[in-house]
Amino acid sequence: MGLGYTENMWILVNGTAFTLYLLASFFARPRLATPVREARIPGTRDAATLFMLLAWVAHACSFVLVLEGLHDPDFGFAPALSLTFWLVAAVYWVESLYYPLQGLRAWICLLAAISLLLTWFFPPDRLAPHGAGIEFSLHWALGIAAYGLFGAAVLHGVMLRSAERALHRRKARVAGLSPQLPLMTLEKLTYRLATLGFVFLSASLVFAMLFSTRLFGRPFEFNHQTVFGVASWLLFAALLLGRGLLGWRGRRALRWLFTASALLLLSYVGSRFVLQVILHR
Repeated sequence: MGLGYTENMWILVNGTAFTLYLLASFFARPRLATPVREARIPGTRDAATLFMLLAWVAHACSFVLVLEGLHDPDFGFAPALSLTFWLVAAVYWVESLYYPLQGLRAWICLLAAISLLLTWFFPPDRLAPHGAGIEFSLHWALGIAAYGLFGAAVLHGVMLRSAERALHRRKARVAGLSPQLPLMTLEKLTYRLATLGFVFLSASLVFAMLFSTRLFGRPFEFNHQTVFGVASWLLFAALLLGRGLLGWRGRRALRWLFTASALLLLSYVGSRFVLQVILHR
């Protein structure tokens, strides 16, 4: 009876969050109409804001189930993606209080809904290594936090790249980007998120070294996850140094950001996807 209750609660919470995210994405989708016509659809932005907040709370409740011991913790790729997009939504929510970022809302909500859907198809089957201790939990939590921050930075970077292209093509407005948000402000937000993500990623690697030393007697296991993780850290470090010392901006900085983020994605989510879905391990 307890197991059935747990599973029913899990399905209810995730299903509610999934539905609310889809509703928020629908109401937040960019309008291709003129501003006059947009004004004839009252309440859509308010509805999107409300549904996104409710979805985020419902999504958070799924993690509460894990913390309360009502659902087994899972360190597979699907829960990692789910937690990442929950954090991306949290970052967006805070930023949207100060900056006009409505254009990102539809995409964030849609991606969060998809990440929840994946947790249903790929249920928990990967737990923490035996004897890893608190260091592993801190490594995983800080790493996922870095995923969320870099994910938000990448979304900002995509908007920044689109805005730069629009300027070169002499377009007056970029779809989904508020004209009240200066490009310089968007650029600063992008790399502030990247800097904070780098701090979390660095801390995550330190705790990875600690629990690896505890389990295996050496700081790192030489595998694809370590290679991609360290490579992404080096690229992020080069990006931040390049911006700070050499003044990197525009396409060059974005290329470094996108490449480093792709390597970071491959280091954990990508490796877990291959092991869990393709190799069935």
